[in-house]
Amino acid sequence: MSLELDSVNQKPAGEKANAPGARSSPEGTYALPEDALVILPVRGMVLFPGMILPIALGREGSIAAAQLALKTKRPIGVLLQRNSETERPGPEELCLVGTVTNILRYVTTPDGTHHVICQGQQRFRVVEYLEGYPFLVARVGRIEEPDASGDEIEARLVQLKERALEVLELLPQAPQELVAGIQGMSSAGALADLVAGVMDIEVSEKQALLETVDLQKRLDAVLDKLAHRLQVLKLSREIDQRTKVSMDETQRRYVLREQMKSIQKELGEGEDGHAAEIEELRKAIAEAGMPEEVEKQAIKELKRLERMSDATGEYSMVRTYLDWLIELPWKSPEPDAIDMAEARRILDADHFGLEPVKKRILEYLAVRKLNPEGHGPILCFVGPPGVGKTSLGQSVAKALGRKFVRVSLGGVHDEAEIRGHRRTYIGSLPGNIIQAIKKAGTRNCVMMLDEVDKLGAGFHGDPSSALLEVLDPAQNNTFRDNYLGVPYDLSRVLFITTANVLDTIPGPLRDRMEIIQLPGYTQEEKLEIARRYLVARQLKENGLKPEQFEIADAALTAIIRDYTREAGVRSLERQIGAVCRRAAVRIAEGAVRKVRIEEGDLAEILGPPKFENEVALRSGIPGVATGLAWTPVGGDILFIEASRTPGAGKLILTGQLGDVMKESAQAALTLVKSRAAALGIDPAAFEKMDVHVHVPAGAIPKDGPSAGVAMFLTLASLFSERAVRADTAMTGEISLRGLVLPVGGIKDKMLAAMRAGIRRVMLPARNRKDLEEVPAEAKEKIEFVFLEDVDEAVRVALEPRSETASSERRQTA
Repeated sequence: MSLELDSVNQKPAGEKANAPGARSSPEGTYALPEDALVILPVRGMVLFPGMILPIALGREGSIAAAQLALKTKRPIGVLLQRNSETERPGPEELCLVGTVTNILRYVTTPDGTHHVICQGQQRFRVVEYLEGYPFLVARVGRIEEPDASGDEIEARLVQLKERALEVLELLPQAPQELVAGIQGMSSAGALADLVAGVMDIEVSEKQALLETVDLQKRLDAVLDKLAHRLQVLKLSREIDQRTKVSMDETQRRYVLREQMKSIQKELGEGEDGHAAEIEELRKAIAEAGMPEEVEKQAIKELKRLERMSDATGEYSMVRTYLDWLIELPWKSPEPDAIDMAEARRILDADHFGLEPVKKRILEYLAVRKLNPEGHGPILCFVGPPGVGKTSLGQSVAKALGRKFVRVSLGGVHDEAEIRGHRRTYIGSLPGNIIQAIKKAGTRNCVMMLDEVDKLGAGFHGDPSSALLEVLDPAQNNTFRDNYLGVPYDLSRVLFITTANVLDTIPGPLRDRMEIIQLPGYTQEEKLEIARRYLVARQLKENGLKPEQFEIADAALTAIIRDYTREAGVRSLERQIGAVCRRAAVRIAEGAVRKVRIEEGDLAEILGPPKFENEVALRSGIPGVATGLAWTPVGGDILFIEASRTPGAGKLILTGQLGDVMKESAQAALTLVKSRAAALGIDPAAFEKMDVHVHVPAGAIPKDGPSAGVAMFLTLASLFSERAVRADTAMTGEISLRGLVLPVGGIKDKMLAAMRAGIRRVMLPARNRKDLEEVPAEAKEKIEFVFLEDVDEAVRVALEPRSETASSERRQTA
């Protein structure tokens, strides 16, 4: 069976109406197969089944196809073309799935434009295109709507209705007919097509929904896209409401200001508040004593502020900037009235010991008194935590009669923390230096830059480089903060920096400072500090009165010896605080009126001793030696152990040793091999045995060359089977020639040896001069042996073999 369509005179250019392969009647009609449709290509739109849409016709082939379909009352196939820019799309440029469409009405406007009103009926899929027609014709297969029964489909239908109605509620002008249509629709497929057709999504997404035949998948896809649209509409409404509230608030404040101005004018209260504020700022600028350049900048910003409305955001930024300029201290400070006797008294009252440090501070103050205008050095206090670096700075400020401010630099990694942020950023502020000056209220304050060794660096810049200008007396009189944008004189500020170690401070910055080392305290010094300062401070902290609490010196000594192991006194103060809290509990309960703490009470309050005397841990076993180490928190002792097992002469090193310490161990083994004959060692033993060197406290990284002597004696003791004396510790670097080279940190190491109960210490001979810094108490308790080479260390430290053997026999027995 075939159908006939009348041909029209309008044909696409280059095509013939009676093309080969098409049957034409004498009247100019064309016969189409029953399963064929005239194809109408469209761009920028997708027509879904059940929808009614107008389509504008511009191409001659499309006009001819629409006119013939209307005349013969035949449906047409509407297909989306893939590229909307193509003027004459061919079959390969059209989508394969489209909509069978009835033309309800054909309209030609006065300007000659053709329009058709179409209603989608059913999906179809192109099987093949037919040739020989003046328009596109294709044989198609119609796609039936799937079965819509089942709980899954019904549940999605209900959810789609609810979500679609929720979206329509958020739209400003949703058609009521559409709302009613959705509410009354019972077909899941028809509802999905309707929602997909009216939804504001891309044409390609609509085409994908049209091509989705499976009803459940189509419903899920429409629900997903509708959920996204719903979220966007909700956010849009929230933003709109916030904007409206903000505008309403701005309008309300503007009206209130205008009303206030009118009321002030009626009451005759003089000029308005804005003018009064400007005049007040102008007066403050004149009285601030600013330098000429700074005052010009302030007047310039004041004129800008005068022209602004106080309702603008920039008004508050300019006003804040002027407040900073006005509140900074610009006037020259009064010269210091330095009383040397009073300064000495303050230092002695606030700090026990530290005589070399006090001496250097008094020298600094004397120079400042004789030459107030001179540029003194920047002092840098370096020492372990808890030795009093910060409190020394406070004492210097007290002795000078100056304000004291502290700036913490630990963890600072942004240059803007020093130089400030530029005013182009919202919420910008001056850097920490200018903020501290404002806090002090004077240009000649004492400013402590704490933890300068812990400065960081990142992509925001290097703060240590910014400190170069701050700490250079020849440059800091014109320090320029990024926020202020004008020079500020820091030359009258007394800068003091603190650090735990010097290694992490950049060289150019370290070069600008005078280093003052603060060593750790001896046991007697800690006892005196606890008596004078720590106990009194903890009594006040815990609400106790001196007549309510007393602690014996023996108890304090036991706390220092058995419950703390540090260079400073912070842990000691915490333990004293724990004792005071126990006393406070008993007094608050009314059990006693006064508490006296003896040494025997500490175990109940603080628990068993946390530290033991290391002398008891050292035994006369060959292959064990005691070394001395320096750490950022003071000196410490470390044990070096060695063992040998049958093997091939390998050296095994454990204990988290750094590269330098590993090299020391290798050099020590080589040195022992070279002196095997002198030490009474069989050279074949090195080839038949593996040597394992371990440094306990394996979780702590260790490095440095100062354990060279200890490594050598450990290996010499192991292979010669002669034990190292238990009361002897050692430090020093070794060379392959057997020389003992000097090392650093002698004072801290000697204090650590004294705390550990060491009675004899072997030092490099070239470190003899460093004993001047060692406290007298340590010199009295420790015997010092100075080494030129390792042979001397062997003679002094290793016990005779016979004594070792007898010692081993005694232990076995």
